[in-house]
Amino acid sequence: MNIYNVVVLLCAIVLNASANILLKLGIRNVSENVGLLKLLKAAFGNFYIYLGLFCFGMAFVAYTLVLNKMKLSVAYPIMTSSGFVIVSIASVVLFGEHISGLKIVALAVIITGIWMLFLS
Repeated sequence: MNIYNVVVLLCAIVLNASANILLKLGIRNVSENVGLLKLLKAAFGNFYIYLGLFCFGMAFVAYTLVLNKMKLSVAYPIMTSSGFVIVSIASVVLFGEHISGLKIVALAVIITGIWMLFLS
């Protein structure tokens, strides 16, 4: 795996995880009991939602570049599992979500798996 592929993949991972975090930031103050139209109105009137959608678009571009150079069987697991780790940590730090001991072990196993994929 050359450095260009790694850098572009890392950009795709960070952009994708950032997009999910931004969407959560944008929608967190909307009541859970609102209808679809009110939800959409609240969502699309929010800067974080637009920034999250932009990050999704940029992640799509970066990931497409990665898929042109890397095997799907390597790129996809790294992309999704790395994003899971980033979003899990951000959820604790930014949103005060609880993380159990079992989830910490699971994250460690995922990180080990990512490392093994990079070595393959």
